Amino acid sequence: MLKKPVIKIILATTLLIISLIFIVKNIDRDDISKSTKTADSKTSTPHNSNIIEDINYTSKDLQGNEYNIFAKEGEIDLKNTDIIFLKNVTAYIKLKKKSETITIISDYGKYNSINYNTIFSKNVKIKYLENIITSEYLDFSMIKNLMIISKNVIYKSPENILNADVVEVDIRTKDTKIFMHDTKDKVNIKSVN
Repeated sequence: MLKKPVIKIILATTLLIISLIFIVKNIDRDDISKSTKTADSKTSTPHNSNIIEDINYTSKDLQGNEYNIFAKEGEIDLKNTDIIFLKNVTAYIKLKKKSETITIISDYGKYNSINYNTIFSKNVKIKYLENIITSEYLDFSMIKNLMIISKNVIYKSPENILNADVVEVDIRTKDTKIFMHDTKDKVNIKSVN
């Protein structure tokens, strides 16, 4: 009869292999191209870890907008293999109709490989045209074409610097809502001129 530690090791290894097979099949099925740099890409410890280095995911919506996300390192959530925790993240949202690109940089990210929703956290920086928004948290939904930016939000345009609790941006229409959590507080706007 096998001892408990041996059974645990066999179960953990089986779970890891099934998780990786499930991720690969889902990525192919949803037509997401996942590529890693062939020369630099490596797994920290091939059979004992769920850490992946130099990650790149690319997806497109029905309107032809493209979403590219890159990370120096990612870790697959063993409880939900559709979720990947990222470090040193850079993302690009390329808008087809406008031929414009939104750039997002953050220390950390949480990427869902099924619906492409991404949460960016810590030192978030969003660049769009001449506008820069910094914050500590960004929730991006590709399906809803919506970015919700919160926690220490500073919005800089060529004309103004704005402090707010939340900025919501509709990627498709560019409609933007800027507000405070407490309706008694006011959005702080300073003119650059």
